[in-house]
Amino acid sequence: MKIAVIGANGQLGTDVCRACAALGDEVAPLTHAELEVGNADGVARTLREVRPGVIVNTSAMHHVEDCESRPDQAFAVNGLGARNLALVAGDLGAVLIHVSTDYVFDGAKQAPYVETDLPRPLNVYGNTKLAGEHFVRSLAQKHFIVRTSALYGKSPCRAKGGLNFVELMLKLGREREEVRVVDHEIVSPTSTAELSEQIARLAHFDGYGTYHATAEGSCSWYEFAREIFRLRGAKARLAAAGPGEFPAKTPRPSYSVLENKALKDHQLNGFGSWQRALRCYLG
Repeated sequence: MKIAVIGANGQLGTDVCRACAALGDEVAPLTHAELEVGNADGVARTLREVRPGVIVNTSAMHHVEDCESRPDQAFAVNGLGARNLALVAGDLGAVLIHVSTDYVFDGAKQAPYVETDLPRPLNVYGNTKLAGEHFVRSLAQKHFIVRTSALYGKSPCRAKGGLNFVELMLKLGREREEVRVVDHEIVSPTSTAELSEQIARLAHFDGYGTYHATAEGSCSWYEFAREIFRLRGAKARLAAAGPGEFPAKTPRPSYSVLENKALKDHQLNGFGSWQRALRCYLG
């Protein structure tokens, strides 16, 4: 099967290409330079030339503060970009796998969110990603919406200066005597390697719909950093930041843990604990 991966040189896209190839699929990697999702004509022209059976959309404008300051651009990429891909997927009869986010929820539930919970984003990023979900549902008959959380992977994350959270903590641990990390946001840190393997398996499945796809378990960013420091034997002191010590420029959910209910219902859940994935990442 031919699989077109949008955002193929990104943190997630790189691993998706690798995971699909490992299953024997023909991968057509499309970088931002080759396909700009906000350009409807370019999307249609490129994908009609490639003619994939599956399109995996890993592209996004996901720097939360940038989305807040440039909402038009965020909507052009996260909302209209998804629409452009969904329209072409529908025309080609292709499956569209669209990666979305835990930030479509507001955190008020304070318990793991399942796929049927009502989204209520707190910021522009979450709202534009939710708009993209709606376009995909309404325009692509064969689709998967895959919501995930707190990604980290081996390939650089360009939107965050090339450093994911794990690498940032290791860098700060080498450079500082003390590192302080927020303790009030609860997430499920998820490895792009594990998520990519899940996406590659979904590409061969026909139970279309919305799926949560994160590592099992949850922690605060401080607890995540503590495990990183423990596994690497970091010398710096680690402390939980006090309330208001790092005031957020943009509202974020204090709790955005996802439950992989749909994957488990279909006996497809391939995720282990976030601690195990972190150990694998650190080697």
